[in-house]
Formats: sequence, structure tokens, C-alpha cells
Amino acid sequence: MREGDSRRFSREIERRRSLYDDIGSFLFAHDLDLTPLNFGLAMDYITGNNHAVEQAVKAVLATRGSISNGWIENLAAKQQHDHISPESLAEMLNKVEENLSLVTNLVGESRMNAKDYGAALQEQVKDLSQNADNEPVLSKLITLTRGMVEKTREVEAEMRENQKQTRILQQSLETARKAAEQDHLTGLPNRRAFEARLNAEAVEAEAAHEPLSIAFCDIDHFKHINDAHGHDTGDRVLKFVAGLLAAASDDKCHVARHGGEEFVMLLRGKTAAEACAVVDSVRQDMSERSLVNRSTGERMDQVTFSAGVANVFGYEDPRAALKAADRALYLAKEHGRNRVYMATEAERD
Repeated sequence: MREGDSRRFSREIERRRSLYDDIGSFLFAHDLDLTPLNFGLAMDYITGNNHAVEQAVKAVLATRGSISNGWIENLAAKQQHDHISPESLAEMLNKVEENLSLVTNLVGESRMNAKDYGAALQEQVKDLSQNADNEPVLSKLITLTRGMVEKTREVEAEMRENQKQTRILQQSLETARKAAEQDHLTGLPNRRAFEARLNAEAVEAEAAHEPLSIAFCDIDHFKHINDAHGHDTGDRVLKFVAGLLAAASDDKCHVARHGGEEFVMLLRGKTAAEACAVVDSVRQDMSERSLVNRSTGERMDQVTFSAGVANVFGYEDPRAALKAADRALYLAKEHGRNRVYMATEAERD
């Protein structure tokens, strides 16, 4: 690795480390959750990459002095941006790969230097056996050995530093990837993570000749809850429903927040009828709960959800099955809500 390249790489590593420190300080100063949404906004604000975000943050800081998770969510909703962009993740991945490549090159350079040293040493030893006057040869050997030792030390130091930075970048990338697949409010996997899980489970279930069912759930009259009790209470309702659905999950039942007040469940090893029974038991449990608005102490109206269930293998692909479950959900809503309907293959488009 040339000295100039090493310096440029070190400067780039230091620049990125400084950026991450600034982002962390910004999130900490405003007591913001460590989420992809907040991370992305902090990066846009600090780097100035997104002029609209930069101006919005400056404006709210000038008027309020701080920003909140809720304010960021509202801003993101306006911009239709709720996760770290694929471009940002790709950039981080490229940096890790670049760093790994540098480490690999250093290892290769170290080996080449050792090989060259060995060849040169062998040649000098040969000269020792052929020349009567060995003093010049010994001097060369000493000089060569000292140079090799110094070069080896330099390369090893660079390797250690690059390996350290590689681990840091790998950890940052892994954290970002995990965060990008998690819903920041409920802690459940998000829509993107669920779609990947759906495709993987479909392949595995088909190979194992197991049934696979999918459920689409939606909280009834959720807009009314927000309007009557506020968004903070609405968020707590979302978390509560997410918790009930998650309690029904296991290694063969996966739950995710699909978006808004919608949730999806994937039940491997369950027929559509069996899946209906599982989802309906959660629905009944929910309908029997009596929730209270923490802010006012006021008892809330009954909170319920409706659901539609479909057999994944009854349709041409998993996405079509999800649409069938969504249609069944719509029928459940249309016929009174607080119920679970099962899609039939005869209803396929």
C-alpha cells in the first residue's frame, strides 16, 4: 500500500468516524431514539445533503429549542421517507468492502515483501559461499534485514489499524441493517423484513410439504382513536396490539407491522382454518380488554381489530396470497368489523 494511499484512507476513516460521532451527539442531545429514521435525519442535517431537512430542523430548533421523535415522524411522513435509504446502506457496505480489500492488499504486500526478502537473503548467502571477502556481503545483509524489519513493523501497524476500522464499520453496517428491518415504534419486523421472511418461509414450507398461511390484521376505527385521544395514545394502542400478536408468535409464527395500523402474520405448519383460529383467539382477547387513556385517565371505547387469512399455496405466489388475505380483511370490515374472515381460492382474480 503506497504511503499516499494510506494517508488518504486514514483521512477518510477519520472523516467518517467524526461524522458518526456528530450524529451520535445530535441524537443524544435531543434524547432521540436510535432508529434509522432519526439517524437519517441527523445525517441529512449535519451533512447538509437534504436542504429541506436542514431548513426544517433549523426552523424547529429556533422556535422550540429541541426536536422530538414525533416531530421527526411527522416530517418523514410528509417526505414519504421512513427508513435508511438503500443508497446509504450500499455506501456503508462499499466502505466495508473497500476496507477489507485494503487489509487483504496489506497482507499480500507483507507476504510479497517477505518473499522478496527471502530471495535477496538467499542470493547474499550464495555470495557468502563464493567470495573470500565477506564483509561487504554481511553489511548488505544487515542493511537488508533492518529494512525488512522496519517495513514489516509498518505493515503490521497498518494492518492492525485497518482491521480495527473494518470491525467498527462492520458493526455499524450490521446495526443499520437490523434497524432498517425493524419498526421503530412497536419493535416488530417491518414490511421489508416481513416480505423477505415470507419468500423464505414459502420456499422452506413447500420443500417440507408443510402448510403455510398468512393473515392481514387491521385495527378498527384507528383514526377515531387518534382523533379522540391523540397520537400518543394511538401509538400505545399500536404497541399493545403488537404485543398481543407477538405473544402468539413462535419459531413458526412470525408477526410484523405492515404499516400504519396494519399487521401481518405468517403461520407455518397451519392450514388457513387453523390460522383463523389462532388469529381469532388474539382478536377475542383484544376485544375483551378495557383500555384507559393514560393522559386523562378516561376509559376508552372498545378497541378491536379485523383480519383476513389466506392459504399461501392456494395462490400463484406469496404476494397474491397476501392480496387475498387483504381482500378477506376488507370483507370482515364491511360486514361489521371485529371478526376474522378466511379467503377462499374461488375468490381468486
